[in-house]
Amino acid sequence: MVRGWSAAPANVGGMNSFAPVGTARRWATLAICCLAVLVLSIDLTALHLAIPNLIDDLSPSGTQILWIADVYGFALAGLLVTMGGVGDRIGRKRLLLIGTLAFAATSALTAYATSPDMLIAARVLLGVAGATIMPSTLSITRNVFTDAKQRTMAVGIASGIGALGVGLGPIFGGALLDHFWWGSVFLINVPIMAVVLIAGLFVLPESRNPRPGRLDVPSVPLSIAGVLGVVYAVTEAGHSGLMHARIGVGLAIGVVGLAAFAWRQVRLPEPLIDIRLFANPAFSGSIGANLFAMFALVAQSLVFSQYFQLVLHWSPLRAGLAGLPGGVAAAVGGAVLAAPLIGLLGRARVVALGLGVSAAGFALYALTGTESDYWTLLVAMIPCALGVGMAMTVTADTILASVPKDRAGAASAISETATELGGALGMAVLGSVLTAAYRTSLRLPAGLPAGADHDIRDSIGAALQTAATLPVGLSAQVTDAARNAFVDGMHAAVFCSAGLAALTGLAALFALRTVPKVIPEHLEQADEHLTPVG
Repeated sequence: MVRGWSAAPANVGGMNSFAPVGTARRWATLAICCLAVLVLSIDLTALHLAIPNLIDDLSPSGTQILWIADVYGFALAGLLVTMGGVGDRIGRKRLLLIGTLAFAATSALTAYATSPDMLIAARVLLGVAGATIMPSTLSITRNVFTDAKQRTMAVGIASGIGALGVGLGPIFGGALLDHFWWGSVFLINVPIMAVVLIAGLFVLPESRNPRPGRLDVPSVPLSIAGVLGVVYAVTEAGHSGLMHARIGVGLAIGVVGLAAFAWRQVRLPEPLIDIRLFANPAFSGSIGANLFAMFALVAQSLVFSQYFQLVLHWSPLRAGLAGLPGGVAAAVGGAVLAAPLIGLLGRARVVALGLGVSAAGFALYALTGTESDYWTLLVAMIPCALGVGMAMTVTADTILASVPKDRAGAASAISETATELGGALGMAVLGSVLTAAYRTSLRLPAGLPAGADHDIRDSIGAALQTAATLPVGLSAQVTDAARNAFVDGMHAAVFCSAGLAALTGLAALFALRTVPKVIPEHLEQADEHLTPVG
């Protein structure tokens, strides 16, 4: 009881909203949530490894390749806010189970896509399904782990598992791609999601906001239009130039949509997003750090999957195994190092340290070339992943800990939206940087057939396909030119990532400087959601 207030009745609408959970069930719940997160992580990076096979089978253009990779994250980012609010209202367990069923079904649909456009559409549906899972996993974890130290440990484990999935995705994908067609990387989702669904039915506790209010329907399209408009404009700017009409239209829709969304939220008694959450420096600072950290990180998965296979000519399985140390390092940073370092250094310094280490790793990637030198890659990969794992575990825990439990779904949705939006923007912007640098650095030999120049400049995948049709001497020259130009573009992208990671670390050191090492349950924050006595 706090200052004459008492918590709302536990049984709201027939649902026990804050029932205590035993120790065994608490950790089993975390295991199920981690498995769901693992699938989403594997799905993202396994696709990147399959892109060379996609190029051979479906012949997508350079723009379509980026959309195939990006649109999943765009759909996630656009719908996470809505799904977080839905989970707070209908129950997070219920939404998670609906999402696992939908994700399994859309994974099968994606696996059997027969054209680039069909694959892009299927990835949209997969993103919609994923948007129902992500905020539910974090908010369920937030509600079952109420002890501050246990919560930090649980979030670290979940973050570490997600990071490990990024490393395991290429291995699973590589093993499948060595024996089956590219669609097999999506079919692996089906049996794993079946396990999550069945185990979740019996183990996961249900929770929801006891007084959620009505879901504001007009806010949904406004949030989607705002996010997707901005992301579309950024993506197209990398391909069509800043002056193209589509860029202006997309940006206008995004800015107007976000402005209208924010204007509506501050005037609603029960908003889709409580804008007041951003007044908390711990919350807003962590959201910003998440966004820019993912911006710097995610594009590298796409970049290096192509580098390993198209430049170094490694098999998909070898390429997947090559990236595993990065996934392990990120898991160690999140699950092992983050929590004890908070106690030693404080949250702001751990985030800044992690992003500083990551920036150094990104810069070391510039030592790579067109010849295989795995030790150089390893020297860059481990600090890059270790630092990001440390930083994002701390920010994720800070976001969840700085809001009341009944807002966990909305807070998780905002956190995941920032993460996915940062990753999608990173894919678009850094992918565009790579493409622009590739085209600028490309030096083609004389004597090419008519029309070949356009295909070679589109992407390295198209260049290698075109080279295979040319006479032997000319083919070797085109292949070498494309490989060298791609490495130049990769170096430009990693330098951008290094600079952004360093700047984000400095900003986090300032923004999170007042956040305590241990964030307790803030009963005072929840007063407005409590029922008065008498």
